[in-house]
Amino acid sequence: MNTDRTESYIESLESPLPAYLDELAAAARAAEVPIIRPAMMSFMRTLLAIHKPMAILEIGTAIGFSALYMREYSPAKASITTIENYPPRIAEARKNLEKHDTDHRITLIEGDATEVVKAMAGENRSFDLIFMDGPKGQYIHMYDDIKKLLKTGGILLSDNVLQEGDILESRFAVTRRDRTIHARMREYLFRLTHDEDYVTSVLSVADGVALSVRESI
Repeated sequence: MNTDRTESYIESLESPLPAYLDELAAAARAAEVPIIRPAMMSFMRTLLAIHKPMAILEIGTAIGFSALYMREYSPAKASITTIENYPPRIAEARKNLEKHDTDHRITLIEGDATEVVKAMAGENRSFDLIFMDGPKGQYIHMYDDIKKLLKTGGILLSDNVLQEGDILESRFAVTRRDRTIHARMREYLFRLTHDEDYVTSVLSVADGVALSVRESI
């Protein structure tokens, strides 16, 4: 089966994005800012429709596209907290949220996500859905605090876990600069899939997604 043709066909079946999201996606591509891929958008939209989360946490705001996407397709009174640490993207995200988050449902927190989620866990905050889309090498460092923040029955959605196929390779087959991320992502996926508190599926959607449901506290 031709994977590229299959993906193109599936993408052709999708409904068009709202105009403002389409414009943001085009701007992100032009600036080479990574955003969620079309297949991930479709998967996320279906998941939001099924789960209907009222409290969402996102790790990795970038320019605010995925936060605005989740706002568009989550329940009308759902709140979204998103974390970003890179100043130029924070500035762009704030501009986009000010323009498009008209009912102020999205809260952008500036700072290192590892430190922010640790502080949140200490405050006993909780979320129905947590979307991991920040620095991939940091997923494992947030594992325990993210787990504390997720409600029973909540969903942990981890993006880009296949690392463009590198995750399938031996650490010696990937470039030296990518070996740390490779090792940390493998450790993250192993913990997720062997943690008795989660039911996890790793799916080849877009660049790979781990879908985990929190079964118990």
